[in-house]
Amino acid sequence: MPQTALPQRPPRAQRPNRPQEATDGFESLDEAHRAAVAMLEIFRRLVAHLDEQGLDVTAEQLAAQVLAFFDGPGRHHHDDEERLVFPELVSLGDAELDALVRRLRQDHHWIDQDWRELSPHVKAVAEGYNGYELPLLQAALPVFEALYLDHIALEESVVYPAARRVRAAAEARRLATA
Repeated sequence: MPQTALPQRPPRAQRPNRPQEATDGFESLDEAHRAAVAMLEIFRRLVAHLDEQGLDVTAEQLAAQVLAFFDGPGRHHHDDEERLVFPELVSLGDAELDALVRRLRQDHHWIDQDWRELSPHVKAVAEGYNGYELPLLQAALPVFEALYLDHIALEESVVYPAARRVRAAAEARRLATA
């Protein structure tokens, strides 16, 4: 029985793109939370390492990771929330959501202030200098971590779901009028 040749598949550039999975825009915010939790663990490891081993190459490497995250993506994440999530919620005029947004904005301020106190010590370690105060790191890290984790929990349990509902309702209205 003769076989029929299958048609040649067109080159990738000529094939249509597969439809992308729909996203709600929160993936990067959720990923930043996962990264923050992981970085807080590295920060705890750094402080424990400094206490047990002192300043060495391992401490410098851990400190460099912590510094890079909280000076970069960690800080930008809060800017993203201020720009992408909070305005939608405040526009609803819901007193309870308004109070939560005010609290989260205050958290952003306190997290930033805490980091400003911690960062020179972490930077000193990252650069291999003894200009850090271990007792300060030991006392301040649990406060910083608790604030960060409580902040994340509030966003993920209440604020992000509310923002997702607002976006879904807006999209439903848009589709209904299209």
